[in-house]
Amino acid sequence: MRVALLGFGSVGQGVAKILGEKDLDLTLTAVADSKGGIIDPGGISIPEAFSRKAKSGTCGRPKLSALDIVNSDAYDILVEVTPTHIDDGEPALTHIRKALALHRHVVTSNKGPIALAHRELTDLARRQGVALRYEATVCGAIPIIHTLQHGLLGNEVKALFGVMNGTCNYILTRMEDEGLTYDQALGEAQEMGYAEKDPTYDVKGLDTALKLVILANTVWGMDAGLKDVKVTGIDLITPQAIQLAMDQETAIRLIGEAIPSKDLLRVSPRIIPRNHPLLVEGTLNALTVVTDLAGELTFIGKGAGSVETASAVIGDLLFIRERYAGRP
Repeated sequence: MRVALLGFGSVGQGVAKILGEKDLDLTLTAVADSKGGIIDPGGISIPEAFSRKAKSGTCGRPKLSALDIVNSDAYDILVEVTPTHIDDGEPALTHIRKALALHRHVVTSNKGPIALAHRELTDLARRQGVALRYEATVCGAIPIIHTLQHGLLGNEVKALFGVMNGTCNYILTRMEDEGLTYDQALGEAQEMGYAEKDPTYDVKGLDTALKLVILANTVWGMDAGLKDVKVTGIDLITPQAIQLAMDQETAIRLIGEAIPSKDLLRVSPRIIPRNHPLLVEGTLNALTVVTDLAGELTFIGKGAGSVETASAVIGDLLFIRERYAGRP
C-alpha cells in the first residue's frame, strides 16, 4: 500500500526511517513538511529526502504543499504528524477530513483533531469505508487504544486511570529524588529536552486531559471535550508536599482518570502508595484499565520520543495493511 507522510519533524522522520529500514510492504510515495513536498509514484528515496531536509530545510519542492498531497491520488494511507494547534486541531483536522472524504485511510499522532472531532471523524471514516487510526495520540509506544478496541473485546471497561505525561512525571520524580523545587526541576526538564520552552500545555495538565478525552470517547463514545475534564496541574506542588508524601511512604503523581459510572473525567496530582503499579519513574507512562472479566490491567512504557511514537504509527499502518490490502 502507498503511504503519504505529512510532517517531517521528529515523529515523521522516525516513521520514514522505519519504512526505509524494514520490509513492511508499504511504499512511501509522498512527503511534505512546512516548507515543501515531493511526490514519486514509484517510491521516494528516503535517504535522499533526509539529505534534502538537512541541506535545504525542506524534504521537497517549495511549491508542493501538504494539501496538494492530500488532494492527489498518490497514496492509499495518509500519515498525519504535522505540528498542530490544540485549540482548533489545524492544519491536521483539515488534512484528515479531506483524506477521509477521498476514501483514504488515515493514521495520525495529532491529539487535537481526535479530541476535538472524534465523533465526526470516526463517523466519516465509517461512511467512507476506510480506517482512522490514532494509537500514537496516547501514551506513545504503549498500544493502549488497540488493546481497548481489539484485545479486550468481550470485556466491559469500567474505568481507566494513569500517568500519561512524561514531562510532569519527570519533574515530580526529580523533586522527589533530589529535593528540587518545581522551578529547578522544570528547568532541568527543559535542558534535557523533556519540556518545551513554554511548558504550560504539559504542566497545567492539558496534555493529559486531551489524552483522557480521546480514551473516553474511544471506549465509551462519550463525545467529551476538554471542557468536560476537571483539570489541575503540577505547577503549585512544593518540595514540602513532596517530602510529606515521602514521609508517609507515598508519592505524588499527575493522574488522569475516567469513571463513566460516576460521570468523572479528572486530571489532578494524586497521592499514591509506594508499591502502586502507577508509581513509575522519569518520563515513563503507566495506565491501568479496570474491566469486568480481565480485572485490572496495567501497561507501562515510554510515552514519547521519535522512535517510540513512530512505533505506534507503524503499528496502525500494518493494521490497515492487513485488514484492507487487496480491497478495491
